[in-house]
Amino acid sequence: MSASAERSEGTNPKTGMTHREMKEFIRNHFEEFVNRNNLLEGPAVAIQCVGAGLKKVPDLRVSIEDLIVEDDRVVVRNHWTGTDRASKQLLEFSGMVIWRIADRQIVERGAYLQSPGFVRS
Repeated sequence: MSASAERSEGTNPKTGMTHREMKEFIRNHFEEFVNRNNLLEGPAVAIQCVGAGLKKVPDLRVSIEDLIVEDDRVVVRNHWTGTDRASKQLLEFSGMVIWRIADRQIVERGAYLQSPGFVRS
């Protein structure tokens, strides 16, 4: 087993998780927070942004395109889709989010999202 593979399987003392557990934690976060509209937990700014987005795009969904773990950070490239409530047109946009995890919790989050655009048929 390579040194990097061994590191990824051991528990990180900063996060209290293995890299595999960190990936699953973030996948579950996206599923609960966005796809199931469970806005009870998460960074305040994310709750505010996703909550506002769900009012305009009630069927908003996100899929994870790439997920990378390094030390105490998780980076996700994602793709968002949904139907604009006012126009009934399909929207899509992509983005990247970086999380820092400590003690099995998200403690820092930074995101870049493209402006949503209508899908052309």
